[in-house]
Amino acid sequence: MTTFRNFIGGHWVAPSTGAYFENRNPANQDDLIGQFPASGVADVEAAVASAQRGFARWKRTPAPARGDVLRRVGDLLAARKEELADIMTREMGKPLAETRGDVQEGIDTAYYAATEGRRLFGHTVPSELANKWAMSMRRPIGVCGLITPFNFPLAIPTWKAFPALLCGNAVILKPAEDVPHTATVLVEVLLEAGLPPEVIQLVHGMGEVVGKALVEHPQVPVISFTGSTETGRLVGETCGRMHKRLSLEMGGKNAQIVLDDADLDLALDGVLWGAFGTTGQRCTATSRLVLQRGIHDQFVERLVARANALRLGDGRVAGTEVGPLVHADARAKVERYIEIGKAQGATLACGGARATGGALDKGFFFQPTIFTGVTAGSRLDQEEIFGPVLSVIRVDTVDEAFAVNNGVRYGLSSSVYTRDVNVAFRALQELDNGITYVNAPTIGAEAHLPFGGVKETGNGHREGGWEVYEFYSETKVGYIDYSGALQRAQIDNY
Repeated sequence: MTTFRNFIGGHWVAPSTGAYFENRNPANQDDLIGQFPASGVADVEAAVASAQRGFARWKRTPAPARGDVLRRVGDLLAARKEELADIMTREMGKPLAETRGDVQEGIDTAYYAATEGRRLFGHTVPSELANKWAMSMRRPIGVCGLITPFNFPLAIPTWKAFPALLCGNAVILKPAEDVPHTATVLVEVLLEAGLPPEVIQLVHGMGEVVGKALVEHPQVPVISFTGSTETGRLVGETCGRMHKRLSLEMGGKNAQIVLDDADLDLALDGVLWGAFGTTGQRCTATSRLVLQRGIHDQFVERLVARANALRLGDGRVAGTEVGPLVHADARAKVERYIEIGKAQGATLACGGARATGGALDKGFFFQPTIFTGVTAGSRLDQEEIFGPVLSVIRVDTVDEAFAVNNGVRYGLSSSVYTRDVNVAFRALQELDNGITYVNAPTIGAEAHLPFGGVKETGNGHREGGWEVYEFYSETKVGYIDYSGALQRAQIDNY
């Protein structure tokens, strides 16, 4: 059995606790990947002290030179794409086609970050006074604590770490305990690319210990968290009290709307991918399907047939379309929602049970599940399940469909299938989400565009694109007065 370590102070080190946790393949619990540090508060303290030293050096490195390091990171990720995809599938379950996309997202993010090293724009503006220069510039902030989830083991850490590093900050990464191996390899790649060792720290462990210590540490002024809305609320309370800069990316209850005039073949492919890709374990997963009455019955019939035909199995086996849930607790949560749906009067159209037989018995597999007759306001309509469960809601009008979409506490992603250009543009304007797709499913993101949501999905900041570089940097304004005399701004000079 392989024993892995933290990366703290420029070295791979054992945890101060002496304790470890096991990492097993969710498709085959007999497959032990290794044991990883169950770190404690002392490990976080050591990581922060090292990161402060790394920041003192890295912030003085010119931004284009920081970009050069990240360009090399992109090259290394590209060279190790298959290896990384296999590592991710083994420890979190989604098929290789998806984990290859996960790596590509990291590659794209690295190359995009590299170009931003020459584009950390400020502004030069005219002064209101003569012989005076006025400008703004971007400066790094300090040590950034990054807390990342299991479902995108490489992409999400890169969304956070690469912009933070490009802006000149030091980073402490606390990955989900379900995917520690991927995070370890990512740090190896950063070091190989030439990142100074104390600029990056990797601390494995449980969220309630390591994550909590990172959030509460007074020398970590920036926190970026992706996870549940419930945990994000606690993180937000602490960061607000301590005046930290905070980015929250949390839950979703995303709807795909299919109207009577839609291309039904296209919409069917979209909802299958949106609902059952990554076994429904995406914050952008299509968990609600809103069907207009005219196409409802035929669409459900076709959808159930397609869902029943999906191939479940180990994501590293050719032909697998749906992998396992990430662990036993995730499967138990899905099972609870099956009972909730039945109790609230929804009709179980397919699935609803563990997927068993042969190799499936060794993993956390669950049948792709569809409920029909779901009512707006019910728990299946309102609550995030994070599994392969799709709730179908029937509506009569476009206005009713839009109201169903907006009638939840989340606001991440939405989708509408229609041939009516007027309705499409209404959707972009009226759907209460950070992301709206027209004639495409709710899942998917591109590295050069901002990603995030509204309401209880986030707190206004965005991952990706140009906006994230504003989150990881401070604006500083400079005035240069070369008049040789006292000039008084903010005085009535008129």
